[in-house]
Amino acid sequence: MDDVLVVGGGIAGLALARALHRLDVPVTVAERGTEDSGLALNLPGNAIAAFAALGLAEDLQKLGRPTTRREYRTRRDRLLFTVDEDAFWGPEARPRCVRHAELLTLLAEGLDDRIRCPLEVTEVHPSGRVTFQDQTQRRYGYIAGADGIHSLVRATVDPTAPPPVVGPAGWRFLAPNPGIDCWTLWSGRDAAFLLTPVDDSEVYGYATTTAPTGLHETFARFPAPVRQTLTTVTDPLPSPVRQIRTTTWSTGRCALVGDAAHATAPFWAQGAALAVEDGLVLADVLTTSPWDEAGAAYTALRQDRIAQVRTATAQFTRVAALPPWFRDLLLPTLGPRTYRSTYARLRHPFPTP
Repeated sequence: MDDVLVVGGGIAGLALARALHRLDVPVTVAERGTEDSGLALNLPGNAIAAFAALGLAEDLQKLGRPTTRREYRTRRDRLLFTVDEDAFWGPEARPRCVRHAELLTLLAEGLDDRIRCPLEVTEVHPSGRVTFQDQTQRRYGYIAGADGIHSLVRATVDPTAPPPVVGPAGWRFLAPNPGIDCWTLWSGRDAAFLLTPVDDSEVYGYATTTAPTGLHETFARFPAPVRQTLTTVTDPLPSPVRQIRTTTWSTGRCALVGDAAHATAPFWAQGAALAVEDGLVLADVLTTSPWDEAGAAYTALRQDRIAQVRTATAQFTRVAALPPWFRDLLLPTLGPRTYRSTYARLRHPFPTP
């Protein structure tokens, strides 16, 4: 068979399917049909550029709200530093906050006959053989695992892969806007609270803590916009930090994309960006390399990019763990410099075949 099976119909899977479809490679997406619970996503400039490479630049501009500025504040609301994202990224790669469901709809446009849902894969083999939940089997030319943190395909690609590394507790939610006009992060001793406008009336929120306390208790003494937001949040989505540490992303005629390969902590908002980039690169590789060699070529093209994000994430974690008085003393200088150095590397085009 000369067609590709993409296991998983999230952002990574649909991005890959769309990229393959644009290159006239036959593709099927198998999505088991779990409920969408992504809420919203912050898309930095390299994510915007990746969507543009899929031919979606104009349509993406109609979704969500642009993020033109960042503010980093203390738990007492003292401003530590700001970032002019418009100036850094420019108008063509202006970051945005967009609802997850709207991104999926955008990526799936024109792929209706390629997406099979519900269709659950229960077993894959490096040769391309697949078993479905109804016990039917089929052989595909190539299998891409875009099935997230708890990837079934990863168990085939790397049977010795460690389980996901679970970090601090976290929560995601949508709420009425308490009066903020930009990406705003408040950080305390052991907790951080982020709000980003997703449209004119609503914000997307993410909160995390290393303390053994719940969302409302942890942030009860944070500034007024945080407290006001929490009065409207009754059913936050638990989102502990999970990371995937395997470095083996392919075997035989199978490869991993997105979180299935390299989920990282969300500090640099790279989940969707790297997922779409993965899809673009793997699609190009599958049209330029023998499929038995495609996995190795794809890994070679992506490993430096992923290593950059992992390194930046580790650096962020070390800074966040500093005593608050010392961290807040460093951040007015260190913060803008770290933002520029991290995103400057990601702003450059990613390698392709």
